[in-house]
Amino acid sequence: MVKIGNISLPDFPLLLAPMEDVSDPPFRAVCKDNGADLMYTEFISSEGLIRDAIKSRRKLDIFEEERPVGIQIFGGDEEAMALSSRIVSTVNPDLVDINFGCPVKKVVNKGAGAGVLKNIDLMVKLTEAVVKSTSLPVTVKTRLGWDDITKNIEEVAERLQDVGIKALSIHGRTRSQMYKGSADWSLIANVKNNPRIHIPIFGNGDIDSAPKAVEYKERYGVDGIMIGRAAIGYPWIFNEIKHFAATGELLAPPTIEQRVAVIKKHLHKSVEWKGDIVGILEMRRHYANYLKGLPNIKEYRSRLVILDTPEEIEAVLAEVVEKYSEYTIDRTPIELINYHEKCKV
Repeated sequence: MVKIGNISLPDFPLLLAPMEDVSDPPFRAVCKDNGADLMYTEFISSEGLIRDAIKSRRKLDIFEEERPVGIQIFGGDEEAMALSSRIVSTVNPDLVDINFGCPVKKVVNKGAGAGVLKNIDLMVKLTEAVVKSTSLPVTVKTRLGWDDITKNIEEVAERLQDVGIKALSIHGRTRSQMYKGSADWSLIANVKNNPRIHIPIFGNGDIDSAPKAVEYKERYGVDGIMIGRAAIGYPWIFNEIKHFAATGELLAPPTIEQRVAVIKKHLHKSVEWKGDIVGILEMRRHYANYLKGLPNIKEYRSRLVILDTPEEIEAVLAEVVEKYSEYTIDRTPIELINYHEKCKV
């Protein structure tokens, strides 16, 4: 069993990564249904939270059925980070997470996210400020370093553990890489195998199939895996990994009926949380990912993104089920897309 403070997780837990404009409550709900063990909110600006920015406050919404769940914050000022962690604690998440990994320029230029990787002393001070301001477990998500010259994740892990974090998630790229090239898990393994490290270490980066997840588990010895892009439009990946780890067999890919059932739940949750207008508008970004791989699906996608009521959308989805009921979609690898390009600051 893996423990983060007082949170007990199964052996080799699977975590849903925090992704801006993706991992909101409706998306988290369908991932929880399909095997995610621990989830994080979209990242929240500490300064926005203090200013009572409406969007930042809305990201604090969590629901009992999705627990355990962590709220992720970012920023570059000690006082603001400490105060925002106290605000976060009032809504009773299971943990507070700090983002030291977002590589987007407008975040980095504010001295936040991966920008803090250029100043490890500041990273430690920011982390310590958060730890001291909350009774909740504090975790961190970061990268290997700023660039190839400064891959200092082993030092970072020790120093952050020393100031009290309870788990560390590491994306196997530097900030300079963004999402290009392949994630390097060898340094993640070095952190895990460091005899000084006693907190859980979670690996992140390029896991897009059950066999790859199990291979990386065995090769690198991490305590669990954090999955981001591969879950977009494919929340089934969590249960696929668990099944393969337990049996060595691949689950059959979801049928079109199963895909549409998840789309409908995602849609209903989106409308329930955001209201009819916003819920339907923001759901439009997901149809292409859920239906990717179906031949000649463009006609249906084009209709789905202009409809204004759940009833109309469900009618088109029923047509999709009828047309593709005997069609099997093979699992396709994730695309190296930077889903953080639209990060709001």
